[in-house]
Amino acid sequence: MNKQDNKIHIIGAGISGLIAATVLEQHGFSPVVIEATDRVGGRVKTDIINGHQLDHGFQVLLTEYPAAQKYLDYESLELQHFLPGASIFKNGKQETIGDPLRDASLLFSTLIASIGTFSDKLKILKLNTRLKKKTIEQIFNDKEQSTFSYLTDFGFSTKMINDFFKPFFSGIFLENKLDTSSRMFEFVYKMFGEGSAALPKDGIEEIPKQLLHQLTSTTVKYNTAVSAIEDGKILLADGQEIESDFIIIATEASYFIQNLKNQALEWQSCDTIYFEVEHRTIEKPLIGLIPEKNALINNIFYHTSLKTTLNNGKELLSVTVVNNQELSKDKLIAQVQKELTELCGITSSTFIKHYSIPKSLPKLNDLQYEISPSETRLTQTIFLAGDVQLNGSLNAAMIAGEKAALGVLENLQGVFK
Repeated sequence: MNKQDNKIHIIGAGISGLIAATVLEQHGFSPVVIEATDRVGGRVKTDIINGHQLDHGFQVLLTEYPAAQKYLDYESLELQHFLPGASIFKNGKQETIGDPLRDASLLFSTLIASIGTFSDKLKILKLNTRLKKKTIEQIFNDKEQSTFSYLTDFGFSTKMINDFFKPFFSGIFLENKLDTSSRMFEFVYKMFGEGSAALPKDGIEEIPKQLLHQLTSTTVKYNTAVSAIEDGKILLADGQEIESDFIIIATEASYFIQNLKNQALEWQSCDTIYFEVEHRTIEKPLIGLIPEKNALINNIFYHTSLKTTLNNGKELLSVTVVNNQELSKDKLIAQVQKELTELCGITSSTFIKHYSIPKSLPKLNDLQYEISPSETRLTQTIFLAGDVQLNGSLNAAMIAGEKAALGVLENLQGVFK
């Protein structure tokens, strides 16, 4: 039997689906990817509006992600790196803190900042040292507790948690109580500490575009919605039926599998709003944090503080809102502009685009780093991928896609020896 005769379909052309296709191609197969939208990327997309690159939500690549290092060519992505720190807007003041061991320019501002106590700053060094020694495997084998209780147990002051950890990690976890697993906190903190946060010069969508361009024998069917999946069969929304030997679902499977309908995932949501402004209040490529308890804004970032391929001469500002308090779009934008003026000193902002992202990150318990190929198998011929299998991260999406493809290959071993 010829490998090309095997009908292998991947549902979803997000990061996980593209990695699954990559692994299948590496083993001589030619999968077909079925994608509901007009392009690859899933939740990782960039729009061009008003001469600016607008990512769908404020997203970054952590360069230390092992799977990203394995599958991406960082050099051709032309990664632009953030500084390892943050600017915090509080009580009418802006203070910058960061890791002076990784960037000496942050030393003085960090030492004099009133964010946290001197003891807190020593504890950050202690935490850095602890997580450098701890392997990823050890992190995900450790007991789980909330990030908030982890930080409290570590001895950080309430002030430090409220002024830095809450706004910073709420913007990553997309929930503002720090209920997210301590495993995820340690993993993300370790990745930040050992690498850097970065964005491709052309925007976050360059990541899935690169993965797509590396594929040579995969077919992608765009604008093709799937309504149901059974063993050996894919039903499309237009009534067509596709026969398939193996199916990898690289998106939320409960939509398509009848007996999974009652297992639909819960998701964290967020809003990202883009504005054009005349001047930057944060000169360096640092994220801006808003620790104000009742503020809508969680964080701000000037995308033009990094080199971008497109730039119309104006500064581009993104605002992330973790809890929109169920405000209408117009009220949300107006309140955010008011807060930008009152909390950040940004007096003139022109609205460009609002992204409401109801499914930003999956809410998961018992977070895992790895999964075996056999564990991705749902039925004899259906396999599951996507970050929903492990933890909400680009790294997890890649690993899950790889393992699902290897699960299919394990099933085919008897045929191709």
